[in-house]
Amino acid sequence: MAGPAPAAPDRAALGLVSDCASCFGLCCVALPFAASADFRSTKEAGKPCRNLQDDFRCGIHAELRETGWRGCTVFDCFGAGQKVSRVTFGGTDWRREPGSARAMFEAFPVVRQLHELLWYLSEALALPAARPVHGELRRALEAVDRLSRESAEVLAAADVPAIRAETGDLLLRASELARAGLPGRRRNHRGADLVGARLAGADLRGANLRGAYLIAADLSRADLRSADLIGADLRDADLSGADLTGSLFLTQPQLTAARGDAATRIPDGLTRPAHWARPSDGPPAAGR
Repeated sequence: MAGPAPAAPDRAALGLVSDCASCFGLCCVALPFAASADFRSTKEAGKPCRNLQDDFRCGIHAELRETGWRGCTVFDCFGAGQKVSRVTFGGTDWRREPGSARAMFEAFPVVRQLHELLWYLSEALALPAARPVHGELRRALEAVDRLSRESAEVLAAADVPAIRAETGDLLLRASELARAGLPGRRRNHRGADLVGARLAGADLRGANLRGAYLIAADLSRADLRSADLIGADLRDADLSGADLTGSLFLTQPQLTAARGDAATRIPDGLTRPAHWARPSDGPPAAGR
C-alpha cells in the first residue's frame, strides 16, 4: 500500500498564484478575444483592452460579469503575468519602454502555458498513488520551472506543444495510477463531445474526461470524485449538487466557467465562485 506522498511543491513559492498588482496588465493587452457571450467586443492581440487604466488595473473589475466581460472573470494566468513583468523583463514597463512591448506580449502566453503545466505537475506530486512516477514528475517540474525563468529569446524559441505533449503523457500516467484502485468500471470520455449532455446524477467516479467538451452539460448531482478533468471544457456546465471532491487536475478557471450552487462539493485548494448560487438565494438558513 502506498504511503503518504512527499510534500508537494508549494505553488506560491513557484509563483503560480496570480498577483495582478505586480503585473503590467499583460492579460488585458497581450491576448486577443472575440465578441461573444464571454466578451462584449473584439480585441486584437497586443492592443490594450479599453477598460485597462493607466495603473494597469481594470476600470470595471467589480462589474465584469454584469457588463458583458465574464470571460475576464474566468481567466487565470497562474502567476505568469508577474513573472514576465518582474522576472523576464526585470520590471520593464511596456508603456514607458514601448520597444519591449512586442517581446513581452509574446513571452506572456508561453509562460502562462508553462505555469499551467507547473500547476498540474505540483498536483500530481501530491498524489500518493502516483509515487512510482514522482521522480519523473519532479524532474519535469524542475525543467519547466527553469524554462519559465529564461530570457524572452529562449522563451520565444521554446517548443511548447512538444513540452505539453510530453508532460501530458506523464500526467496521464499519474492519473491512471491514482484512479487504478477505484471500484467499478471507469468511463473513458477523453476528448468526447458531450456538449449539452444530460448527465444528471451520473456515476463518473474515476472517469477519464480529459479534454472533453462539457459545455452546458447537465452534471447536476453527478459523482465526479477522482475524475480526471484536465482540459475539460466546463463552460456553463451545471454542477449543482455535484461531488467534485478528489477530482484530478481541476483548475479554478474551469470551476468559475461552470454553474454550481451551495451543495456543489469542490476539491480542496479551489474557491467557490462568487456568482454561484448561495444559501441566501433560497430559503433562509437556520441561524441567519
